[in-house]
Amino acid sequence: MILQVLFLIVYFVVLIILFIYGLHRYYMVYLFYKYKSHTPKAKGVMDPLPRVTAQLPLYNEMYVVERLINAVCNLDYPRELIDIQVLDDSTDETTDIAKRCVKEFKEKGWDITYIRRSVRTGYKAGALTEGLKTAKGEFILIFDADFVPTPDILKKTIHHFSGEEVGMVQVRWGYLNMKYSLLTQIQSILLDGHFMIEHTARNRSGRFFNFNGTAGIWRRTCLESAGGWQNDTLTEDLDISYRAQLAGWKFVFLTDETSPSELPVEMNAFKSQQHRWAKGSIQTAKKLLPSIIKSKLPLKVKIEACFHLTNNISYLLMVVLSLLMYPVMVARFNMGWFEMLITDLPFLFVATAAVSLFYVCSQREIHKNWKRRLLYIPILMSLGIGLSINNSKAVLEALFNKETPFKRTPKYNINIKEKKKDGWKDKKYRGERNFLPFIELLLGIYFTFNIYFAFVNEIYVSIPFLALFQVGFLYISFLSFFQSFRGNRKAAV
Repeated sequence: MILQVLFLIVYFVVLIILFIYGLHRYYMVYLFYKYKSHTPKAKGVMDPLPRVTAQLPLYNEMYVVERLINAVCNLDYPRELIDIQVLDDSTDETTDIAKRCVKEFKEKGWDITYIRRSVRTGYKAGALTEGLKTAKGEFILIFDADFVPTPDILKKTIHHFSGEEVGMVQVRWGYLNMKYSLLTQIQSILLDGHFMIEHTARNRSGRFFNFNGTAGIWRRTCLESAGGWQNDTLTEDLDISYRAQLAGWKFVFLTDETSPSELPVEMNAFKSQQHRWAKGSIQTAKKLLPSIIKSKLPLKVKIEACFHLTNNISYLLMVVLSLLMYPVMVARFNMGWFEMLITDLPFLFVATAAVSLFYVCSQREIHKNWKRRLLYIPILMSLGIGLSINNSKAVLEALFNKETPFKRTPKYNINIKEKKKDGWKDKKYRGERNFLPFIELLLGIYFTFNIYFAFVNEIYVSIPFLALFQVGFLYISFLSFFQSFRGNRKAAV
């Protein structure tokens, strides 16, 4: 009896915390619509145009490096005012491809240099720092290898720096391969919510938001005055964003300007990316939240920073909720329908409806066919639940200071026009493989049993909620196993 009471107490504590994070999503939507019309406008025109350094950090990007360099060398900006740094830490054929591209464009008159470090110290943060030593520009444009910047990106961003307080300008991500698969469609919706709702709401309401590591331009003095790139977290971009804004710099997010990027097409690669982002956010929270709370910043900025930097804790809570589901159902079996509804329904409704509303609003703002895209939202919710094991591992590693290397996300130069759905499987890069799919599979089976238990005992109201968990864990585990098997077999042929 005591154990059952303990289960119930922990269960409701977890539900209440998730309820609070759910309310925060509602608040983000509210802020978005309240400040939607507050479109950032440049205070003036940069005349003459300033010099810009474009930094292209690379690590084993053989399939996309040429595409990236070509795109950056076709920017619509005076050639004499831009220098390009190819920051290559690669250990494979990427090196030869990058050197060849640099040589070709240098011969055409571009100020482009190939920079290679002897030791990959500090990963991406270290590469960007190394580049700054010889950068010629007053402003630093950064693009990861999976991006294809549009020619007008600089003309759309540079004039916002006419305000001397502006330290960074970020544009929204677009997607080259959004329609490639169910996984890429769901990822696009996830990112749309982050950029369209969260970034816009935070930036236009005077709260802090972050540079996303790519598709943005920095004022060099902002980078330097904020302490430069640091490698003590896996999200050096989030870290320096908060340090710069703590130092008084203002950021600008251009909701209506996009830069195309390639989404991960392999589940293990997607999970590796999510793991890095989740772990890095908690590392940044541990590093900077004490300074933020002690600062003289407005209370609204401090509160939002707490929600922003600790949001991934919800994945750990989701795992606890998952494990408690069956013992709690058993413990409350005799409570009756009415008692279950009045205790659980408000929490569960907020948790699920908040996610739905958040992404519905983002799709409505971005896509003309937004109503059709709403069909993906139940799967998106399941995917978010299914990611809880992967991201909880990241959160625990951050909380207990377990150091892990920076793991890049494989890119394959996917071209959806070719209709070659397995084109990535014969390529050499793969996402990290580990034991987590086995745990996800066990949880999928566990929730299948929970659904059976609920059905047999006529607890029908809980079945849709349980099905979200079941589908999420089974989808992620099966796709992780299947793509690993297909990829290994293809590579062996």
